[in-house]
Amino acid sequence: MSGAPSSRPSRLAATLIGFTAVVMWALLALFTAVSGDVPPFQLSAMTFALGGMIGLVVSTMRGTLPALKRAIPVKAWLIGVGGLFGYHFLYFTALRHAPAVEASLIAYLWPMLIVTGSAMMPGERLGWHHLAGVACGFAGTVLIVTDGSGLSLKTEYAYGYAIALAAAFTWSGYSLLSRRFASVPTDVVAIYCMATAILSLIAHLALETTVWPQGTTEWLAVAGLGALPVGAAFYVWDHGVKHGDIQVLGASSYAAPLISTIILVAAGQANAGWSIALACLLITGGAAIAAKDMLVVRRRKNIAI
Repeated sequence: MSGAPSSRPSRLAATLIGFTAVVMWALLALFTAVSGDVPPFQLSAMTFALGGMIGLVVSTMRGTLPALKRAIPVKAWLIGVGGLFGYHFLYFTALRHAPAVEASLIAYLWPMLIVTGSAMMPGERLGWHHLAGVACGFAGTVLIVTDGSGLSLKTEYAYGYAIALAAAFTWSGYSLLSRRFASVPTDVVAIYCMATAILSLIAHLALETTVWPQGTTEWLAVAGLGALPVGAAFYVWDHGVKHGDIQVLGASSYAAPLISTIILVAAGQANAGWSIALACLLITGGAAIAAKDMLVVRRRKNIAI
């Protein structure tokens, strides 16, 4: 076989790295449930601070911290901090003004928005299989969140629904726009996390009453949140959306609520049912359909070798 080495393996590797964020986000529900009665913005401040500090320590140990001293575009700072804090602020606000099931589903339109919005990104092409894959994923997510009982949108919660939709656009916009700053090192996510922690603390002091975790288990849950779903996940997601297949990442993100539900069932926090089995088929099938191009190219390459 001749010719220059293909960039496909590195793109595939970056996609797989980005997908580990989805796996970590699946732990969010369990860790949050175990963390006790800590208010959302206080929990956000605590966990983002931990996630940011871990990132700074790792960057220092790797010797990559000096990269942050380079000129980082102002737009990159606005996108990073706006994405992390903006999404969480809007999501928590939506939960205050609308039922959790409907608000969560509307906010979780962001994978679909990533896939469809990717058509506007340089070098990306949107195919039927991307749309079919993300549609299957969303259908599976509806089954999981509603437990197969359907949705009931009410006009009195219109404000909360609108805020949830804004959250979806915020996270999808952050993910898509981050790709335009692929040269900005992922280490900068540590600063995004620290800034988000400070802004979350301000929101907490303005809107909530402080409640500290009680006992070792709750403190360990908070630490787990800061280390994984509100820590490492944002670093690997940044790498994935900048260097991987963002369409496949978007479609496969619907695996998070599925994995989360399976974890809750295993931990005795939820019950298994027919809706989970069907959702599993829809979400995994949708991800496979969306990844058609990547899987086919990979298979053809292996056959050629």
